[in-house]
Amino acid sequence: MAERGRFITLEGSEGVGKSTNLARVVAWLEARRLEVVQTREPGGTPRAEAIRELLLDPGVEEPLDADAELLLVFAARAQHLAQVVRPALARGAWVVCDRFTDATFAYQGGGRGIDPARIAELERFVQRGLAPDLTLLLDMPVEAARGRLAARGGEQDRFERERDSFFTAVRQAYMARAAADPGRITVVDASRPLAAVSEQIEAILAEQVSAWA
Repeated sequence: MAERGRFITLEGSEGVGKSTNLARVVAWLEARRLEVVQTREPGGTPRAEAIRELLLDPGVEEPLDADAELLLVFAARAQHLAQVVRPALARGAWVVCDRFTDATFAYQGGGRGIDPARIAELERFVQRGLAPDLTLLLDMPVEAARGRLAARGGEQDRFERERDSFFTAVRQAYMARAAADPGRITVVDASRPLAAVSEQIEAILAEQVSAWA
């Protein structure tokens, strides 16, 4: 039986550069001849991607209830875990995921104000003990992140249209998660130039991979 692969997640609010740095993590691991599965949440499978579309749709005809939003997030996660994450880890592949359950505690817990205990109950039910081995939390001030998001242009999704107060609460929830679990979550200052951020991420990976070996 293959040794279980490692599960790495990247977290952070809108505009912090997760996509760019996720590609950097994948490239760094693949350069060391590791099988890497790159994925995202919500999403990662056709059915989970369909749920993602519901979650991000900015249509205002029918506002999405916060509890419905939470349940949709975990429905997509259950499918994603069953079809992608668990099989990959079981065969020894490394999974690198753009967001996971820390995002649920930040967005639905911090941003929407849902009781974290309710989120934790769904986490236990859906994940059955599965958690990331390493989480890189890209952090920067809300105003700066919103500036980057605006500069990117294009139509904004339902979350990107939220007010600054929402993202302030999201950021605070993320930082609380990092403070509570420093062994797993490493905070990366994403407000610096990309080269400096990438250098720090690669140093974290090198240290962590060495420790695992």
